Order: sequence, then structure tokens, then C-alpha cells
Amino acid sequence: MTERLTKSLVDRIQPTDRDQWFWDSEVKGFGLKVSKAGVRTYAFQYRFPSGRSGKTYRITIGKHGSPWTVESARTEARTLSARVTQGENPRLETQRAKAIPTVAELCDTYMAHGTGTKKASTLATDRGRIKRHIKPLLGHLKVTEVTPAIIKKFQNDIASGATKADISTKLRGRAIVKGGKGTAARTLGLLGGIFSYAIELELIDRNPAHGVKRFPDKKNERFLSSEEFTLIGRMLDQAAESGVSQKAIDIILLLILTGARRGEIQQLKWSEVDLVRGMLMLDDSKTGQKKIRLNSPASTILEAQAARVETRTGYVFSDRTGSGPFSATSKIWAKIRADTPLADVRLHDLRHSFASVAIAQGASLPVIGKLLGHANISTTQRYAHLTDDPISSANEAVGTMIAAQLSESNKEP
Repeated sequence: MTERLTKSLVDRIQPTDRDQWFWDSEVKGFGLKVSKAGVRTYAFQYRFPSGRSGKTYRITIGKHGSPWTVESARTEARTLSARVTQGENPRLETQRAKAIPTVAELCDTYMAHGTGTKKASTLATDRGRIKRHIKPLLGHLKVTEVTPAIIKKFQNDIASGATKADISTKLRGRAIVKGGKGTAARTLGLLGGIFSYAIELELIDRNPAHGVKRFPDKKNERFLSSEEFTLIGRMLDQAAESGVSQKAIDIILLLILTGARRGEIQQLKWSEVDLVRGMLMLDDSKTGQKKIRLNSPASTILEAQAARVETRTGYVFSDRTGSGPFSATSKIWAKIRADTPLADVRLHDLRHSFASVAIAQGASLPVIGKLLGHANISTTQRYAHLTDDPISSANEAVGTMIAAQLSESNKEP
């Protein structure tokens, strides 16, 4: 049946034992389907390419009722007809649009297939940033809907604390999600990488994160003075006397003496320890296989630990079961430094302090990079400003010596 579709016509059509189609006489291809159940649905039917040889396509506009009236549906049909005339195939475009993933779906695909050779610890951090920040703020959007303006707002929202939360995780466990500019900058860096992966998948042509200026990522770096090292020594002695785990104390001391990362010492295996050569040969670390040289104090600690165990197998510092690594170091360190002048000193700051002492002793940045196991010298550049201290000291010593010699020349013979 073909006649001009009107509201009165649509309302008076009665359902039958089969679906019925009514076609509009005003807009070619605009029609109404009335199902056996009486559901009225507007649609647009067309050929593509235009003409008798084209394939027939049909697009559902929507059900009769809010928001689709006869007139609004007819207007939509006109728009679709114009697109066909201009050489577009609206049905295929709609299918492509539906196939475009949301940001949340893209993140899941990235974590499953696009992370390359990232370390487990890095992946855990990425998962946290995706779960706590990216998905809550952007997860509902289609990948193609994200613009630089949206990315800029995303960074500002994280910085202002829009995603901060106190979440229960496991039994008596908590995840404190904080905002801040550092978190925002690092999360934006991850998001940029995820959108670069979307370009590889040919989902988008341009990375919307490119060109968005990140907040300066001012990582907290705390360097201990000689007086503070002395204080730590006293604190660890007192902790040992009060019954604190010797494993935790030894791990902390090794972090101070080697500049290693917490995980590298906490998960150290006897198979990686060579006391004869004074070397730790790590099978895996944040930067891959790695050598850590042992100085005499560090070797002494490991020799003492070796004397405490029956066999040198498994982890050097094992948990209570003996099958896994000791994992309570951070918790114990937090208790030891609480209510002390060193309450702000994190375990990772011990690594920074190792580097600062080495520089004060005249070590160059390339040497520092080797000691810390940096894969790239640019990572070591964060310590460049510390090289001013030994230079200033040398300059002062030279100046003092010359001044003394000049004063000697002015004395009466």
C-alpha cells in the first residue's frame, strides 16, 4: 500500500495475522511496518548503488511514539535518501559505527594483545590506571568520539580528584585511589599509548592525545643526608631489638647498600647470588636481565643469611611457607619510620639516596646508570643536578687552598 503516511493513518491501522508494510507516497523508500503484535516501526528502504541493478538495503528508523512521529521519521528518511544520492551507503556506515569499540573495549583489547614486552609489574600498574581512571571517565565513549578537548578535560578531572576513592579489595584490603597532576600525567601517557594501538588497528587515523600538554610529572625524590643515614641505622637496630623480622631489616639494608629496587631484593633467589664474585645475576628485572655488584657490607648480609638457612634453594628471603618471597617489607618499613623525622622516606628513596652518595663520591652519570641498572642513560639524567654538589665542594677546596697560599705570600719573611 502506498499513500502519504499521517498520524491518523498510523493510529487506525489494525494488526493482522502477518506483518504489514505501508509506503509513503511523498518520500520514496520511507515506510511503516505493523507487526502481528501491533508494533509500528518506521524504516527507510533504498538501492545501492542507485538504480535497478543496485542491492536493496533497509534501515530501521525507530518505533512509532516518542521520539519518532510520522513527521520526524519522514525527515530522517529524507536525510538518508540524500546520503544515498551523494554516494553513501547508510546501512554499511551504521554497521561500521556499531563495530567501533568503546574506549573500555579498546583498553581490554590493548591489555590482551597490545602490551608487547611490558613487565608484569608495569602491566599491573596499567590495569590499575585503566580500572580506576580511564574506564570511569572515558569507557562509555566510542573510540572515534574522543577528541583532544575531551582528553584535556580527562587529565584535568584526574588532577582535581574526580576519580579518587577508597575501595575495599580483598579481606581487610583497601585501594586508596588518589588524584593529582602526577597521576593525571602518567595516566594520560598510558592513554596515548592505547590510542596509538587503535591507530595500528586502523580504528582511528589520528591520536586524540597527541598535542595535549601533560602536567609536569614531578616524581617525589627524597635524598638522605649523612645524618639521616645514621638515624636509619639506629632505627633498624632498635627495630631488631624489639623483635622486628630480621628478613625485613636485611632487605632494607640491602636496598640502602646496593641501590636495587625493592622487588629485586625481596624476590631474590639463591640461584641469582654469586658471593664468590660478589654479584647478583638477576634473571629478570624491570629492565630485563641485570647484574648488581655487591660491596663488602652487602655481601656480609647475604653471607649471614646463607648461614641461617639449611639449603640455598628458592628465595633468599622466603615467606612463612617457604615457597614464596617475603612480602611485608613495605609494611614493616612504614611502621619503623612512623612518627620519626624520616616518616616521608619511601623504600624507593633509598635507591635515590644510593645514587646521590655515589655522585658525591665522584661517580659519573654513566657509572651511576650502570650501578642502578638503567637501560637508558636518559633515566639517569634525573640525578644530573646532584653533580653540582661535588663540583661545588671541589671548587671550594681549590679556592681555599689558593687563598691560603696567597695569604702566605703576604706574610713578613
